Amino acid sequence: MSPPSRRSSERARRPAHHLLVGRVSRPHGLRGDLLLESLSEILDSVHPGASVYLGKRSEPSRVASLRRHGRNYLMSLEGCTDRDSAESFRGEEVRLRLEEAAPLSPGRYYYWQIIGLRVASDEGTVLGVVRQILETGANDVYIVQTESGKDLLLPAITSVIRKVDLEKGEIEVHLIPGLVEG
Repeated sequence: MSPPSRRSSERARRPAHHLLVGRVSRPHGLRGDLLLESLSEILDSVHPGASVYLGKRSEPSRVASLRRHGRNYLMSLEGCTDRDSAESFRGEEVRLRLEEAAPLSPGRYYYWQIIGLRVASDEGTVLGVVRQILETGANDVYIVQTESGKDLLLPAITSVIRKVDLEKGEIEVHLIPGLVEG
């Protein structure tokens, strides 16, 4: 597989217009509440009156309420007042406009900001380009495609990822023993 072109890397680094924050599992109760599976900590920043986009709909829905419910959330939407109308949202993705999301804390990035960045070691060796991010239970793993077409897996931990410079389009990494075959 050939490395991604500069053009596709730039396209991957363009900001998403909508951020995926959750998925509707099912209706909850008889009054139109929706049980949401959280897919992002950004869901915590959604407040009553916020606009969310469900599924492929281009029109926003206004949040009437959102609260935790065990490991999930219960959300009610303005105009969704019974179980039948809530049923139409089953399985739909819940998205939030990027401008309405709370800013990320320092050192945190959206995936679209990382994918396509050039990766270099702290010794100056260019290693390749981040082409994908794997979510694992412990930490994310950046899949870096080298110039030879091989994949280099880098754990997104502070002992490996030393610096992310979005302006330069580069990630500086420290290669600990075992990350690169000799």
